[in-house]
Amino acid sequence: AGGGRVEPRLSRRRLAVLAVFSCYSLVNAFQWIQYSILSNVFAGFYGVSFTQIDWLSMVYMVAYVPLILPATWLLDTRGLRLTALLGAGLNGLGAWLKCGSLAPERYPLTLAAQSVCAVAQVFILGLPSRIASVWFGPTEVSTACAVAVLGNQLGTAIGFLLPPVLVPNTPNDIDLMAHNISIMFYGTAIVSTLLFFLTGVVFEEKPKYPPSHSQAVLQTTPAEDYSYKQSIINLFKNIPFVLLLISYGIMTGAFYSVSTLLNQMIVTHYEGEEVNAGRIGLTLVVAGMVGSIICGLWLDYTKTYKQTTLIVYILSFIGLLVFTFTLDLGYLIVVFVTGGVLGFFMTGYLPLGFEFAVEITYPESEGTSSGLLNASAQIFGIVFTLVQGKLTTDYSPRAGNLFLCAWIFVGIILTALIKSDLRRHSVNSGIMNFNVKAVPVDSPVEPESTTLKIQSAL
Repeated sequence: AGGGRVEPRLSRRRLAVLAVFSCYSLVNAFQWIQYSILSNVFAGFYGVSFTQIDWLSMVYMVAYVPLILPATWLLDTRGLRLTALLGAGLNGLGAWLKCGSLAPERYPLTLAAQSVCAVAQVFILGLPSRIASVWFGPTEVSTACAVAVLGNQLGTAIGFLLPPVLVPNTPNDIDLMAHNISIMFYGTAIVSTLLFFLTGVVFEEKPKYPPSHSQAVLQTTPAEDYSYKQSIINLFKNIPFVLLLISYGIMTGAFYSVSTLLNQMIVTHYEGEEVNAGRIGLTLVVAGMVGSIICGLWLDYTKTYKQTTLIVYILSFIGLLVFTFTLDLGYLIVVFVTGGVLGFFMTGYLPLGFEFAVEITYPESEGTSSGLLNASAQIFGIVFTLVQGKLTTDYSPRAGNLFLCAWIFVGIILTALIKSDLRRHSVNSGIMNFNVKAVPVDSPVEPESTTLKIQSAL
């Protein structure tokens, strides 16, 4: 057999893996926001306060914080397939439990069901960067990560749009309201179950051949060389990552808070406009999806991680200020426009944070860095939602939004202080020299059997 260098190869299955993950992430995000965008409707149906309905959103954030480290450990030690199956399975289970909560006295059951969906989220949010890195090539990885995050954003968008249409506010006919809610709950449960079975069919631990040189290096690292505890310690010793951890938490926590309280903000100034509140939320998220894709493509082309992240952060701050001071003008079309601009930058920031973290922390696990970023986002999201909700109720939506503006300004300063060291990009660009054992070109060599001797200038 002739000697030759084994080059990375791309698997066709990678597109199916990305598509299935994006779909069940979509359904999970839909379940997160489906109560909040109808907060006045569900408060009337269950006979509870707005704060109790807000907790149906915040339970996602509360569950994430204590469970993310065990979930990340599971991802790093037991792998991608098991983690994906747990996320899809719990998502379906929570959806079916909601079907049993279709009575005004069953708020505790719907809270328990939403808690199961919240646990599912823990096994979902950390996967985009892992799927992108393990399955996609170096020129695709940022775009793939953006598409994976896009699924979650699309779920939020549908969660803003569909529930107000399916469940109109009929306070004088609770039976009709229960019937309408049942259509939404059962439909979600059926789709979730189908996606769980598709996950079992499509997901594999990794492709047969590594898609990039950096994955070839990681896949040939002996398992005993990896320490989860040491990875956590390394990340917290990485000052740029710690700064990003806080700034990402601020921005994403602010997005969670705005999304949760959007219905209350809109109906405060535009009474009876629940459907348009959902459409404004849809506009916010769809614009953010466009922003995410554009940012992903831009990163793949330029690798300007810090510059892009900082610019998007500043524009998000400006967007929130404009949204805040135009919300009460009395023109819904203005709110649609300012909400779209805000969403383009604020939601478009989400995949930037993931990819920036992977770049400045390589070769630490993508699941670990993503998990910590999301934990920070949940903590800030809980605090921001509680404080902004209190300010909105006691004073006005403007007071709550200005509170968020102040924090986002802090995030801009922290982002500006980050010193970037693009380690993974250096590997994929060929700074490392690879001496690979000669193998037949057509030989089905597994990545583990490839001998890599690395001479690094890093």
